[in-house]
Amino acid sequence: MLIHLLMPGVLLSLCVMAHALVVTVLLRRLSRSAGQTWLRFWPATWVLIRVALWMVAAHLFEIAIWASFFAWRQMFPDMETSLYFSAVTYTTVGYGDLVLPAKWRLIAGVEALTGILMCGWSTGFLFAVVSRMYSALLTGPGAPARSNAPGEPSS
Repeated sequence: MLIHLLMPGVLLSLCVMAHALVVTVLLRRLSRSAGQTWLRFWPATWVLIRVALWMVAAHLFEIAIWASFFAWRQMFPDMETSLYFSAVTYTTVGYGDLVLPAKWRLIAGVEALTGILMCGWSTGFLFAVVSRMYSALLTGPGAPARSNAPGEPSS
């Protein structure tokens, strides 16, 4: 019974660690490439594509973490079925064509919550990247002249 309570927390922790690793690597890479290149369409688009691909790769790895646990505990006949169930659960699609054994069913809810949290984290990160691009556009060379608000001293 104790394993039924501990394993969801361990799996969630592994997913957070994987996601933190990807976000940290991306932050370091993006900080090196930030600047003038973000002001042009294709370089900026390429940055967004790379961020999206890395985020999807992180999610696929996290799905595989859960699937490996399901396969290890022989909850499904093979790894392919475990991956399918994990993907459907993590993304909260929840077709319902596969279910876990009765004593493990609650773990599916934790996987779904993990997927929601990790997808939210990815969304927030992508939003932060776009916000930095927008700020660079507003403050970079060729930025539109900023008009002073009424009552604000001119510089």
